[in-house]
Amino acid sequence: WCVCLAVPPVVSPLQVDVLIHHREQWRPTSTGKLIERAVHGARSHLFDRNPPADWRIPTDAGREMWILHPRGELLDRIAPSDRNPARIQAVLLDGSWSETRVLVRRTRAWGRLVSLPLDGRSRYLLREQLGEGQHSTAEALIGLMAALGLREAEARLRLHFELHVYATLRARGRKAEAAGYLDQSPIRDALPGVIARLSERRPNL
Repeated sequence: WCVCLAVPPVVSPLQVDVLIHHREQWRPTSTGKLIERAVHGARSHLFDRNPPADWRIPTDAGREMWILHPRGELLDRIAPSDRNPARIQAVLLDGSWSETRVLVRRTRAWGRLVSLPLDGRSRYLLREQLGEGQHSTAEALIGLMAALGLREAEARLRLHFELHVYATLRARGRKAEAAGYLDQSPIRDALPGVIARLSERRPNL
């Protein structure tokens, strides 16, 4: 049931870096690893148990580093002149909520801590969400692309994300939940061939 090539890669002027907590790297539901696979040029960095005191992700020349976190500066209050995607290096923190608190303490001095206007409940049904406004790593990047006007990249990454969730629900045998998810998902109309293949009965070998 590999869906890696079902949607073309996401291309945008943003530079995307994902900082993955060492525990998150083993979780098959990690949307940080989904970003690395789906977004052209995205890079992942492992935050190990005891990184050196001076360890950091290098800032790309000509870009300002944005670390995305709910406790940061509201994106709506950032001047339009500072929102050029070609001059932004977006760092996403990938892990559980308690793990990302560790990551943000270590990274907040690297650049600008930015909070996104993400409303409503998460579509990430593979893990328990604590409440409204708390979203997965991939949804944070989707929200950033939307806020910066990168509509094509936003729509394509959303397809990658929703297909990841739907296929995993099916693989776990949660067929009723997957069907309900599909009814509200853009992949139903955008990827009918892929959805049909996921529903085919496999021979028992």
